[in-house]
Amino acid sequence: MKKKALIFGITGQDGYYLSKFLLKKNYEVHGVKRKASTVYNYRTDELYEKFFLKKKPTFFLHYGDVTDTISILNLIKKIKPNEIYNLAAQSHVQVSFEIPDYSSNVDALGTLRILEVIKNLDRSIKFYQASSSEMFGNVKSPQNEKTLFAPNSPYSISKLYSYWITRSYRDAYKIFATNGILFNHESPLRGETFVTKKITQYVAKEKLKKNNNHLLFLGNLDAKRDWGHAKDYVKAMWLIMQNKVPDDFVVATGKSTSVRKFVEISFNLIGVKIKWQGKGLNEVGINKETGKKLVKIDKRLFRPNEVHILKGNSQKARKVLKWKPTIKLDQLIKEMINFDLAQFNK
Repeated sequence: MKKKALIFGITGQDGYYLSKFLLKKNYEVHGVKRKASTVYNYRTDELYEKFFLKKKPTFFLHYGDVTDTISILNLIKKIKPNEIYNLAAQSHVQVSFEIPDYSSNVDALGTLRILEVIKNLDRSIKFYQASSSEMFGNVKSPQNEKTLFAPNSPYSISKLYSYWITRSYRDAYKIFATNGILFNHESPLRGETFVTKKITQYVAKEKLKKNNNHLLFLGNLDAKRDWGHAKDYVKAMWLIMQNKVPDDFVVATGKSTSVRKFVEISFNLIGVKIKWQGKGLNEVGINKETGKKLVKIDKRLFRPNEVHILKGNSQKARKVLKWKPTIKLDQLIKEMINFDLAQFNK
């Protein structure tokens, strides 16, 4: 009999890659999406066409919302999943400062609502919570499972609540409840508001001469992040759920790269070398060969509280789960740019 997985946050980058991974593992996958005015979603529609529109469908979409306890209860009652993956979130750190109430309702209380339903309905259901490296804040790197947390944004504080409530329900109610503390992970399907996607889309347009002399506006160029590929990280999610005992794991590459370096690698892949001129808010990135101005700093894109460096130590995951990242950063960036080139060249 097929295992059933229920994924909250199916329409995001991770939802797509996790669904695809689980379908290959012969799961029946159910995804929850919010009702929206736009029907089309290029991530889920591919899976819907391939795995739902067949004689024996294995992929299903349902309307629901982690801010609505009744919808969560009804879905879990109806589907009877073996595993629940909570990927639902308002996941943009900068935006969380602008809509802290909504961010907390989704990112913190959404997790509590799912756990409460599991507790009262069926405690045999396994639960995965998508925790975040942002919970560490500005602590010494590399960070691992024993590193003290110091969250400094509404997003990271909400995620930390979810982390601890997951642990609490695991201990109090003996639920198989787990946390994956995932460091930054990207892909061609990354949302357009994220800095990595913003960079690769601009670079692709520059290659195709479709930027119309617009500049790439960025915030803190010196912020460093541990960037991996979403494909590798969703595998880690599944491995965490297959572990003999429920536990918490850091998932990271162990290498940290600045936004500045990410920009340089991206442009280099289309044959453009970036030269930096000026300091602070007046710094610009220019095409070294032509002198064309390409990158400019916008102070509005700085966070009220910046996290300067995140670098994970995933030795526990590598040892216990036998997990390791397989895709290097330059491969990831190349894949993202090639995808964007194809999209803009249609």
